[in-house]
Amino acid sequence: MNIKNYEFKAKVDSLEKYETMLLQLQPVFNGTDHQIDTYFNVSKGRLKLREGNIENSLINYERENLAGSKQSDIILYNHKNDKALKDILALQLGIKIVVDKKRKIYFIGNVKFHFDVVENLGTFIEVEAIDTNNKYTIDELKQQCDKYFDFFKLVKTDLIDKSYSDLLEASLV
Repeated sequence: MNIKNYEFKAKVDSLEKYETMLLQLQPVFNGTDHQIDTYFNVSKGRLKLREGNIENSLINYERENLAGSKQSDIILYNHKNDKALKDILALQLGIKIVVDKKRKIYFIGNVKFHFDVVENLGTFIEVEAIDTNNKYTIDELKQQCDKYFDFFKLVKTDLIDKSYSDLLEASLV
């Protein structure tokens, strides 16, 4: 499935504060997922295998490392947990890094909210405006992201320009 996505990620001290704000809007709670994201060595973009109790997918994506809202071009393949898939990818590509996180997932329409506790990195919120069927333009997705950036009263210094995998790799150096 090809997906248009606009998103931002912010490092925050208190997930509870932002979750309480979001709950005022009566989002749909999708659950709490313990996700292991295994990133593989690839020549272009990023390739990760997500294994969780809610979400299981192989995700190829390209995105600029910019602080703030940014477009991601995503190809997503949903799968059932199967050790063989991970073994094949690891054997053929090699594992780059593994990210372990606990994630609360909410939705308001096509906008997805993540409240993440990432092992060895801390606490973050992510907002993704998602289009799976060409209903929205990139500008409309960006406007949705910007709306929630303002709603949460975030400031530019809260924004993270890298993926969790990049942040984790940098912390290991």
